Amino acid sequence: MTSHGGRRTQAERDAITVEIGYALCSAAFAAAVLFGAVAGPALLFGLPDTVELLLVRAGLVLAPLLFAARVASVLLRFRAADQPSQPGRTSPDS
Repeated sequence: MTSHGGRRTQAERDAITVEIGYALCSAAFAAAVLFGAVAGPALLFGLPDTVELLLVRAGLVLAPLLFAARVASVLLRFRAADQPSQPGRTSPDS
């Protein structure tokens, strides 16, 4: 339901769909980069076993946390943004 009590328009549903897709793609990219930065040296270089295990596990813990945080931040920011009622127009409260 929208703030005015009616059903969502097709444009509102499309905007939500696009925002969810952006949140998931950007979060997956950020998590992959973080995993590569943390666990990459362990996978590329011959480090001691303990260090390799620590780096890979740290990457496996931090990447999903970053993924969830990124998705939440993008979607909450979208939800909090005051969207104009019509494209190209400002809302009446402004």
